[in-house]
Amino acid sequence: MTPSVRVTKKSVFEKLELVLDPEMNISIVDLGLIYKVIVKKDGSVHILMTLTTMGCPLFGVIEDDMFLKLSELNIARKNIEIEMTFEPPWDMSRMSKRARAMMGI
Repeated sequence: MTPSVRVTKKSVFEKLELVLDPEMNISIVDLGLIYKVIVKKDGSVHILMTLTTMGCPLFGVIEDDMFLKLSELNIARKNIEIEMTFEPPWDMSRMSKRARAMMGI
C-alpha cells in the first residue's frame, strides 16, 4: 500500500511542471498557462488555467497528462477540477525566464 501523500499547492505545481505543451515541448507552468491552484481541505484540487490560443485542438492531450501526473499524488480524477479561462488572455509576458530561453526570446 502506498503511503498517503500530503497534497499541497507546491506538490501540485511540481507535477504540473512535468506536463508539456505538445507543440512547444515546454512545461505548461513555464508557459504561464496555470493561473491558480487551490487545494481544498478535502484534498480535491481546483486549477484555473488558459491556453495559448482559444480553441487549441491539443487541450485534450494536455488535460489527460495533467490528470496522469496528478494521479501520482493519489488524487482521484473526480477530485480534480480544471477550469478554463481566457480572462486575462495569455500572452508571452506570462512565460518564465526558462521558457523564454528555450524559445530563444
